[in-house]
Amino acid sequence: MQYKIVEKEAFQAVGTKREFSFENGENLAGIPKMWEEVLGDGTNDRLVSLNDGVIPGVLGVCIARDNEKMDYWVATSFNGDHPDGFESLEIPKSKWAVFEVHGAMPVAMQKAWKKILSEWFPSSGYEHAGTPDLEVYPAEDAYQEDYVSEIWIPVK
Repeated sequence: MQYKIVEKEAFQAVGTKREFSFENGENLAGIPKMWEEVLGDGTNDRLVSLNDGVIPGVLGVCIARDNEKMDYWVATSFNGDHPDGFESLEIPKSKWAVFEVHGAMPVAMQKAWKKILSEWFPSSGYEHAGTPDLEVYPAEDAYQEDYVSEIWIPVK
């Protein structure tokens, strides 16, 4: 798998979060439903307008809390006091392995994650740094076959 290594200073993200269980693939079904909701209720458009350009686009921030549960944020990088209706999260300074994801959501993203975890990590020589993972979604139609997004994994 092709990837690049990027170093990025700490930044703030603002958005909305939910908890998901890994049990029975709840996260694989629930996260796409969360995206449908934020795309439909105007939250995504609001996040696009708040983006400060540190990482362009809207982020899916994945925080594994243990082997059973995770917090998933739909957020954007934002500098300042967090806007009403959103929570804020500090993303620490990190070295990131960045992977391009080609194809329509959510299938392309889920396939890429599976390949990274089963093929890339075991042979890469890198370890997960233990901080949040990022899915980076440009402000385009994510359901098109030619859509390009990214997965950012903090590594050491």
